[in-house]
Amino acid sequence: MSTKDIDAMRNGEPLQDPKLEALRHFTQRMVQARGWVTDEEIETFIKAGYTKQQVLEVILGIAVKVIHNYTNHIAQTPLDKEFKPYAWNG
Repeated sequence: MSTKDIDAMRNGEPLQDPKLEALRHFTQRMVQARGWVTDEEIETFIKAGYTKQQVLEVILGIAVKVIHNYTNHIAQTPLDKEFKPYAWNG
């Protein structure tokens, strides 16, 4: 992703690409609603060019990220040096 898109996501701003914006918005709604998104929200995601399988892939991505974050917080895993330029303390 471009630096501009990463900055937009970090600042809660919409992405320029409508399909990526639909993915960002749907993923954010899944997290906020703890999976209780509406049928309308799912349909909007699908109309943006995604599939029902990709709804499940979003859920999987969220689950992996949560497990990863929780484990690294408990283990106090240091950030890999390759990722330090991208560290976000927001």
